[in-house]
Amino acid sequence: MPDPRTDRRPRSGRPARGLPGALLPALLPALLLLCAAGSTPPPAARGTAGVAERPVVRTAEGPVRGRSHGAYDTFEGIPYAAPPTGPLRWRPPRGALRRTAVLDGGAPGARCPQLPAIGPGAASGSEDCLYLNVTAPAGRGAARPVMVWFHGGGFRLGAADLYAPEPLAVRDGGAVVVTVNYRLGILGFFGHPELGGAPDFGLADQQAALRWVRANAAAFGGDPGRVTVFGESAGGLSVCAHLAAPGSAGLFHRAIVQSGSCSTTMPPYSLLPTVGTYEPFVPGERVAAAGVTAADGLGCGGRPAGRVLDCLRALDVRRLVTAPLMERFSGVAYGNALLPVEPRRALETGRFHRVPVVQGSTLDEMRLFVSATLAAYPVDGERDYGARLRASFGASAPAVEAAYPEAAFPTAAIAWATALSDASFTCPTLRDSRALARHVPVYGYLFSDSGAPNFTGLPERAGFPLGAAHGFELPYLFRTVPLTPSQAALAERMTGYWTRFAGTGSPDSPGAPAWPRFDGRTPSVLRLAPGPGGIRPVDAAAAHHCALWDGLPAPEPGAGG
Repeated sequence: MPDPRTDRRPRSGRPARGLPGALLPALLPALLLLCAAGSTPPPAARGTAGVAERPVVRTAEGPVRGRSHGAYDTFEGIPYAAPPTGPLRWRPPRGALRRTAVLDGGAPGARCPQLPAIGPGAASGSEDCLYLNVTAPAGRGAARPVMVWFHGGGFRLGAADLYAPEPLAVRDGGAVVVTVNYRLGILGFFGHPELGGAPDFGLADQQAALRWVRANAAAFGGDPGRVTVFGESAGGLSVCAHLAAPGSAGLFHRAIVQSGSCSTTMPPYSLLPTVGTYEPFVPGERVAAAGVTAADGLGCGGRPAGRVLDCLRALDVRRLVTAPLMERFSGVAYGNALLPVEPRRALETGRFHRVPVVQGSTLDEMRLFVSATLAAYPVDGERDYGARLRASFGASAPAVEAAYPEAAFPTAAIAWATALSDASFTCPTLRDSRALARHVPVYGYLFSDSGAPNFTGLPERAGFPLGAAHGFELPYLFRTVPLTPSQAALAERMTGYWTRFAGTGSPDSPGAPAWPRFDGRTPSVLRLAPGPGGIRPVDAAAAHHCALWDGLPAPEPGAGG
């Protein structure tokens, strides 16, 4: 009998029951966040700071006292920009204030305002949140590569301190790793005509953090000429945006995109019958129009020109950080000065920064999301499966069903999740990799440990294993839950590949299986799985029916629901 954890053989759609459609927009980023939050041990598990050795680093803004943990040092809660509060709400980030006193870098700064990941609750965090954390190998020695991590969470959840990057800092000489807070939801991605559109303040924060890294990396033993930006989910989408953002030129020299390529999307009605297409990048005029509606709802509309923002800036942050507003303003706008062109179009036309790229996804990306909605919107058999196919793919449903026949998978729900994973992540990632590879070195991967630990705390449904779901590669890069010996060996390989790429622009590492450069033709995507032969090149495009998905019409800009 096939092992349900590893069997991907393709083997019914009823309307939603018991789960309002409005919950899904809140649920998706919460699941993305749990993929991150669950991966971080409590602070006490991250090592005990030496009492006698508390290293002091002098940054451009003033000295910072960190903590020593033996092989690595940490410097937390460093402000990289002025607090975006009061009149600075919805303005580009300004430089951090200079100081003469030593800043105690022994604890993270406040997280940006956000709602609880799951369930009801009040907003937490502070608008004074533009902080970053630095983890550096002990001893300053030769300049090491720098890796700057942008967290996931659907652009409305998450924080820098949810990630413990010690493995990357100590592996093979290590890297200086920087994790970054940035403004979220309505505070980071609001638009309004009085702002001139939708300026993407959250991405501007990330650019400010990269400028801070360029100015200060050397003080922590890093090489400002070897900066790698990397991120997963919304963090991966952020990296994609910086590849296309003119103002990010020269701020980084390599890029790693994890489960968040420029073409990531989800078909309409794929998870609930009330939710349309998911698209992370949206036209700026749509965001600005939503801002007018939001201002009216908040009692600030109908004022003289230039006074609407004054009213909005005077509001208590709790009036703004609500589920509807955080969800409404969780897309990255394009058509503005920061991001003039939709990122996938930028890649297709070659209008992106010429840096080497590692890009990939996980084998079972969508199982996490499908699992969370099965109780309300089941896929119980052939009839349900066919209904879901017709709802999401219309006239293309027969072609999709021929490629993913329900009878070829253990269950109809797994068939559905497999098709969605390939349509939403695997093949869009490969499509973007082909566009990138026309101009720069690209290295593709497919994380395929179907027994990866479920560190989210979410229960698994009987007969529906999560497998290598969205975000399940994170424990292999950040210090986290226990791994089996073979998984620990894979984690060693992965951290070696990541840090080698940060150092040289190629992930190939001595003694490790060769990682071929992606060319879009031969089996040049590296499969990452534990055990003998688990790491090997594969023809992912053929295995995941990418010719089918590439032939379907792409969503038109602004078509999402």
